[in-house]
Amino acid sequence: MMAENDWIIIPARHDSSRLPGKPLADIGGRPMIHWVYERAVAAGGEHVVIATDDERIQEAAAEIGARAILTSEGHESGTDRLAEVIDFLELPDDTVVVNLQGDEPMMPPVLLAQVANLLRAKPEAAMATLMVPITGRDEFLSSDAVKVVANERAEAMYFSRAPIPFHRDGVPESGKAGLFGFRHLGLYAYRAGFLRRFVASGSPEIERLEKLEQLRALSMGEIIAIEIAEITPPPGVDTQADLERVRRLLAEEAAD
Repeated sequence: MMAENDWIIIPARHDSSRLPGKPLADIGGRPMIHWVYERAVAAGGEHVVIATDDERIQEAAAEIGARAILTSEGHESGTDRLAEVIDFLELPDDTVVVNLQGDEPMMPPVLLAQVANLLRAKPEAAMATLMVPITGRDEFLSSDAVKVVANERAEAMYFSRAPIPFHRDGVPESGKAGLFGFRHLGLYAYRAGFLRRFVASGSPEIERLEKLEQLRALSMGEIIAIEIAEITPPPGVDTQADLERVRRLLAEEAAD
């Protein structure tokens, strides 16, 4: 369960390039943002807020009694949106803030608690995240799957869209779980003070090349705590095909 003073903030941008209006997309007769919010509450989150750039999403949140804060439309990332909200809320620097993306209607609540508890257990870390073993060659080679290498202290060393670690003798065709490497899950817990430093710093070249924000934290010399997720979550919603799949899965879940 989440700690009493933890916060879950859900960035929800209306005009997604791949699927405009995504947070309001209908799933089982309700907008997606309702499902995401309920996952956060199910994790034991006493402080859950939606950070959005659109009044329609704010109105949808109000339908279920959820709090939604209107933020600037000019943010380049959900992290920037989070930082605006933590300043608006005047959260102390040591507050643990979990970033739950607004397109994750099937995120297992246990993982929200896991990533928050991981950060709390590692006071020297600025942020925490999770990973899962890669079990297939195609996933390992795909640039859509972000890979991560960690050290023996359970700290992330590097993230890349490239297949890392590099297999000098050639990538095997198949193997047991974890043989290829680990895929990073886009679920984070931050300390509020770090978020403030993060958005105030410039974007380094390595972040711009890989299009991975977490590389900025490593470039800043910050520690990112990481561990294997207790369960592997279903994919989020990026495309219309993803949305149709989630509709089927949640309908099946409701029928059981």
